Amino acid sequence: MATATTDKQTNARRRHLLPLLGPAFVAAVAYVDPGNVAANLTAGARYGYLLLWVLVAANLMAVLVQYQSAKLGLVTGATMPELLGRRLRRKPRLAYWAQAELVAAATDLAEVIGGAIALNLLFGLPLPLGGLIVGVISMLMLLVADRHGQRRFESVIVALLAVITVGFVAGLFVNPPDGGEMVSGLVPRFAGADSVLLATSMLGATVMPHAIYVHSALARDRHGKAEGRLPTLLRATRWDVVAALGVAGCVNIAMLLLAASSLQGVPGTDTIEGAHAAVTDALGPAIGMVFAIGLLASGLASTSVGSYAGATIMAGLLHRRIPVLARRAVTLVPALILLAAGVDPTWALVVSQVVLSFGIPFALVPLLRLTSDRTLMGESANGPVIRWLLTGIVVAVVALNLGLIVLTLTGG
Repeated sequence: MATATTDKQTNARRRHLLPLLGPAFVAAVAYVDPGNVAANLTAGARYGYLLLWVLVAANLMAVLVQYQSAKLGLVTGATMPELLGRRLRRKPRLAYWAQAELVAAATDLAEVIGGAIALNLLFGLPLPLGGLIVGVISMLMLLVADRHGQRRFESVIVALLAVITVGFVAGLFVNPPDGGEMVSGLVPRFAGADSVLLATSMLGATVMPHAIYVHSALARDRHGKAEGRLPTLLRATRWDVVAALGVAGCVNIAMLLLAASSLQGVPGTDTIEGAHAAVTDALGPAIGMVFAIGLLASGLASTSVGSYAGATIMAGLLHRRIPVLARRAVTLVPALILLAAGVDPTWALVVSQVVLSFGIPFALVPLLRLTSDRTLMGESANGPVIRWLLTGIVVAVVALNLGLIVLTLTGG
C-alpha cells in the first residue's frame, strides 16, 4: 500500500515537471545540425566504427555543459553573454564578442548549406536557390517565436527534431550495424592526422559553443524568475537536458553507424550528396528520401536556433539588440555567396565544425568560472567534482585542437 502511494506521488511529480520541459530540446537541435551530418557521415564512411568513442564522449560532455548553462540562467536570471558583458572591460568584451560571432557565423554557414543540399537532393534545386529558401523559411519560424512566444517555437522545433530522428535512424533498421565493431569503436584511438581532423570536427559539431550561450537565455526566458521555484526548475532542467541530449546523441551515433555499416569503402561517400546516393542504392529510394527529409529538417531547425543564439550573444556583449529577423537576413549572405561560388558544400560543412571546435574553450572556461562562483550562484555553485569534470573537458578539447595543429604542420 505504501509502495503504491509512493509510486503515485512519484508519477504526480513527474507530471508536474513535464510542462517545464522544452528549452533543452531547442538547444539540442544545435547538436544535430547539417555540420554533424557531414562530420559523422565522413567519419563513418572513411574509418568505419573507429571514431564512435568520440561521439559518445562528446555527448556525455554536452549533457554536463548544457545543464550548467541552463542552471546559470535560472539561478542568476541573466544569460551567459550578459554576465560576461557586465564583467569585461570594453576592449576584451569586443574581442570576446568577435570570436563568439565567428562561431555563430560558422554555425549559420553549416545550417544553410545543409538545408540547401537537402532541397537539391529532394527537388533538384540549385544550391543558391535552396539556401535562399532555407533562409526564408527560417525567418518564418523565427516570426513564430516573436509573435506567439517561446512555447510555440519550442513545439515547432521539437516536431522538426522528431523528423530529424526518423530521417537518420530509419536506415539502421534496414541494415543494422555490427555489434562487435561497435564495441571496438568505443576504444579511444586515432588513425593519423585526418582522423584527428574529423574527430575535432565531430567534437565541434557535438559540443556547440553557440548552444552553450543560448541555453542560459532559453531557460531564463521560458521560466522567468526562479525565486521560490528554483529546486523544482533545476530538477526539471536535469530531466530536460538528459532527455534532449539523449535523443541528439542517439541521432549522431545513428549517422556514424549508418555510414560505417552501409557506406564504408564506397567511392564518393565523403560528401553528403555521395552518401545520399550510396544510401539510396544500398537501402532503397524510400530510405534515401527519408534521409534527405531529415537533413532538410535539420537545416531548418538549427538555422533558426543559430539566429536566436547570435541575437543573445550580441545583446549580452554589445548591449545592443538587432531584430532577430534582420540578423537572419544579414547572416544568410555569406552562405549564399559560398554556394554561388561553387565551393564544395560538404568540405565547407566540415571546416565550419572545426572552427566551432576552436571556439569551445572560449565558451567553456567562462561557464566553468561563472557556475563555480559562490558569490554569483550561492548554494547552486559547482562543487569540487563538477569543477574537475568541467576542467577535464576544457583540457581535452584544447589538447585535441593542439594535436590537430601539430599533426597538420608535421604531416603526421
